[in-house]
Amino acid sequence: MSKKIKISSNRNFGFVFCIVFLIIGLWPLLSLNEVRYWSIIISIIFLILGLLNSKVLGPLNKIWFYFGITLGKIISPLIMGIIFFFVVTPIGILMRLFKKDILRLKKNKEKSYWIQRNKKINSMKRQF
Repeated sequence: MSKKIKISSNRNFGFVFCIVFLIIGLWPLLSLNEVRYWSIIISIIFLILGLLNSKVLGPLNKIWFYFGITLGKIISPLIMGIIFFFVVTPIGILMRLFKKDILRLKKNKEKSYWIQRNKKINSMKRQF
């Protein structure tokens, strides 16, 4: 189930990084500090290259794309491991402490594992 992931256009890449560097440049204004002019200049360069749909942005776009893919391969398992060990594992330990068997996995002494249904089964017509 492998899908080919499409890289964004150079124009979108230029606009996104224009906005990113503009935010970095103007962020000090919130604490009444001086604007970062180097960031504003880089923002303008990315805006111009994005408007021209320049091929100069192609290699930067590819590097950024592969950085994102690599970061996703590292961060996703890390986050899932944290969720498992800090959410699922404590819940499992608590269930064992309170002797809960929600999935009914323990062996019964009964002849069958069939669960009798008390509700009347309706027909499948007009389900909704």
